[in-house]
Amino acid sequence: MTLPTTRVSFPGGAVTGESTVLAVHPLGDGRFGLVTAETPFHPLDHTWPDQPADTGTLTVAGTELAVVDCLTGAVGPDSDELLVGADIPVRRGDEAWSWLVLHVLAGDPAAAVGGELLGAEVALAVDAERRLAVSAAHTGCHLLALALNEALAPRWRKDPGRADAFGNPDFDSLAMASSVMDTEASTDVYRLGKSLRKKGFTVDAVEELPALAEALPAITAAVNERLAGWVAADAPVRIEVPGPELTARRRWLCELPAGSAAIACGGSHLHRLGQLSSLETELTLSDDGSELTAVTRPKRI
Repeated sequence: MTLPTTRVSFPGGAVTGESTVLAVHPLGDGRFGLVTAETPFHPLDHTWPDQPADTGTLTVAGTELAVVDCLTGAVGPDSDELLVGADIPVRRGDEAWSWLVLHVLAGDPAAAVGGELLGAEVALAVDAERRLAVSAAHTGCHLLALALNEALAPRWRKDPGRADAFGNPDFDSLAMASSVMDTEASTDVYRLGKSLRKKGFTVDAVEELPALAEALPAITAAVNERLAGWVAADAPVRIEVPGPELTARRRWLCELPAGSAAIACGGSHLHRLGQLSSLETELTLSDDGSELTAVTRPKRI
């Protein structure tokens, strides 16, 4: 199976498109993955599955079929076998592999349309409301990272060797354990272990700096004040797209009052922060002090 890497239009905000069916792959449990040359659908990334997959519909030969999930598939250089999700042994972007978006259907599409699908023209439509809600959460996640880095900057006793767009120590990147978003919020979990402390992050009280647990209400207030200011500024947001391929190394860019911020990102986003009426986070520390969790909720206008 020799297939070209799927070209995607979701980074620019597209929710509809037309393309040609290149393959239909059985996934088990009666499900099938349909591959097209181009798609507006965002698939779940097997390497960093933070943003959930788009859902929606595709219409082929006059028949509308529900896309219940969307996965990443890949075909390696030494085999024609199509591997899906966790079965892919390399990170997304390995140039020796072809990278594919699989539109997951609950049943056999050939049986549904009553004929061969390869080469057929298909119309694709993403659930636009769901996409917008997830995009808001993803944009909020990146803003939270920058605001949290700023609020926690005084807690570094030495330079950890990695800074964000505004020169603050990149706590978000250095401590990140997991990041997941849905239609309501983004949830980011940070590990405050020995490796982070060796890099210079201070959890306990030192000199005039209170312990993190004691300082957390003030830190939360500072983060939310910064987020509110950015939303009020209605900063523009865009995705830098070097190419249409699923594997293109894209970046999230936001023109904040303090300057332009950039974060590597393969997901979808809002176009302006003015699309939000508010953005607030809740910070909680685990009982043993080993993890900090941020739940960031955007509210759209």
